[in-house]
Amino acid sequence: MAVRKFKPTTPGQRHKIIGTFEEITASVPEKSLVCGKRSTGGRNNVGKMTMRYNGGGHKRKFRFIDFKREKDGVPAVVKTIEYDPNRSARIALLFYADGEKRYIIAPNGLQVGSTLMSGEKAAPEVGNALPLQNIPVGTVIHNIELRPGQGALLVRSAGNFAQLTSRDGDYCVIKLPSGELRKVLGTCKATIGSVGNSDHSLESSGKAGRSRWLGRRPHNRGVVMNPVDHPMGGGEGRQSGGHPRSRKGLYAKGLKTRRPKKQSNKYIIERAKK
Repeated sequence: MAVRKFKPTTPGQRHKIIGTFEEITASVPEKSLVCGKRSTGGRNNVGKMTMRYNGGGHKRKFRFIDFKREKDGVPAVVKTIEYDPNRSARIALLFYADGEKRYIIAPNGLQVGSTLMSGEKAAPEVGNALPLQNIPVGTVIHNIELRPGQGALLVRSAGNFAQLTSRDGDYCVIKLPSGELRKVLGTCKATIGSVGNSDHSLESSGKAGRSRWLGRRPHNRGVVMNPVDHPMGGGEGRQSGGHPRSRKGLYAKGLKTRRPKKQSNKYIIERAKK
């Protein structure tokens, strides 16, 4: 994938950098794998705003993504690579040999017409999903489960990848994109390769209106508010606001928010580097 820049014919075009969409082969999603998606505008069931700066945006349809890859031993052919408005990565439509259709996250280098497989006997090739205990050490992986059969939770956004670094008994040691070293049970599944659309990080919206299309409303800094509205508000002239904190008064920079007795702490070998 590549990105394209624009000639500065208008202020909105001057800093605009977007993807080329050259890898996408279908413009309409598979009807049996989509459903309507209601927009909340950041409101809860009683109409109260619980999340600020949300609202508007283009109407979207939700695509059902197969994060479990539990159809072991059944070969599937990649039919299309498609755009998904709900995530940064591209998605691939698979046609299984038994007639079922499913969407998966499209890994880097996946081509239309490729044959994919999941299960213990699958080869460690791009797009195949197999248990961590069957993956060679040093392999680049994504879509990692934390519990067997739960479905992939880690490393799902565009351009991301993790690496299987070693084995420790029933567990495999994985280096995550954050730099964290973590143990994951060997029976958990992962997909070979890195997530596609790796140039997503190079994109630049170019104008505020593009953020509105994505459902993001203008964001106010706490420093520019009044004392009644935010702990960092008020003051004569421009004030830095003291120590950065949230609207509820909790420190926003440097305060550890992870519970010290969290059950999964024992699986983390090395924390992410700040």
